[in-house]
Amino acid sequence: MIDSFTCPFCKHTMPVVSSTYTEMDARYRTPSKQGYLLDTKYSLKIHMYKCPNCQKITSIANYTGTELPQKTVPLFPISTAKQFPDYIPQAIRSDYEEACSIVNLSPKASATLSRRCLQGMIRDFFQISKGSLFEEINAIKDKIPAEQWAVLDGLRRIGNIGAHMEKDINLIVDIEPDEAQKLIKLIELLLQQWYIERHNQQELFADIIGIDQAKQQERKKTE
Repeated sequence: MIDSFTCPFCKHTMPVVSSTYTEMDARYRTPSKQGYLLDTKYSLKIHMYKCPNCQKITSIANYTGTELPQKTVPLFPISTAKQFPDYIPQAIRSDYEEACSIVNLSPKASATLSRRCLQGMIRDFFQISKGSLFEEINAIKDKIPAEQWAVLDGLRRIGNIGAHMEKDINLIVDIEPDEAQKLIKLIELLLQQWYIERHNQQELFADIIGIDQAKQQERKKTE
């Protein structure tokens, strides 16, 4: 079990202890002469975290058992998407939030949305629009660190797995939920670095210029 949990509502990190966490097992019970038999083919574990800061409860389901895929599905809130500022274009935020909401249900589709989100960010932030994401990523090669460029191209290729069928239609290349989640983490990092840090810098610069102008006006009064 994890040692800590971050509340998706208020971002408060809490210790996972008896006062903040509980879990319940759900299995189908079949009547028998001995009482009830628990079906191990279909089992469900529900985890509930109560935030001591905002008092809201996060619920997560783990589907287990021999006949069920091993996956984790958020119950409430339905998505773990972060709330980003309004100065980030709505289309980008919508693609990001949708990628988060289906990351466990359809990792391939989530990866495709992360790819689409990246393309929207490049077109908006760098004001570059070409015929393909491949061309757009190449167009910003000299504008970003080399290791970041390689990662963006990796996201593009992974997203292509969900967006395009293989030439051999019998070949299935899967994307796991944790892999799609890493793409989402990359999108979150880029949103922070490209948009939020730029916005904070612009605000800081404007504040300092404003302070300077006010001080110069005060000096003129004394001349």
